[in-house]
Amino acid sequence: MGREIERKFLVHNEVWRHEVTETLVLRQGYLTSDPHCTVRVRVSNVSAWLTIKGTSVDGVTPEFEYPIPKADALAMLSSLAEQPLIEKKRHLIPRDGIVWEVDEFLGHNAGLVIAEIELLSPNQAFPFPSWIDREVTGEQQYYNACLVSRPFSTW
Repeated sequence: MGREIERKFLVHNEVWRHEVTETLVLRQGYLTSDPHCTVRVRVSNVSAWLTIKGTSVDGVTPEFEYPIPKADALAMLSSLAEQPLIEKKRHLIPRDGIVWEVDEFLGHNAGLVIAEIELLSPNQAFPFPSWIDREVTGEQQYYNACLVSRPFSTW
């Protein structure tokens, strides 16, 4: 069974930018954002995926992700996904054996910057970069599925 163990943090300065090794531009939409099961379509400049996530229990979320044809993903985003779409630049920062993903949101969520890491276990220790602010794991308003119905620009 697929699973995700993810932690989310706000970012408090621009120091992280000099550590970026790759940047992806992502557009994503939700076919359903029910709290018990979200179905997301995501498109990057080169690929597309369908992701199904369940409810997180003790920091572990059931997650299933499948590559899909980009043309299908674009059709789903335009005709089936809840609006507005989530648009962001995802900056990858490898550090201490972990890849930090710094999401710089665009569009209706411009101004929001969140750093995420995926861990092997809920209790895995990791060093905090100097640019990390406070943890927002579990604060629903910072989750992409919630940013569709309540964009950062409305806070």
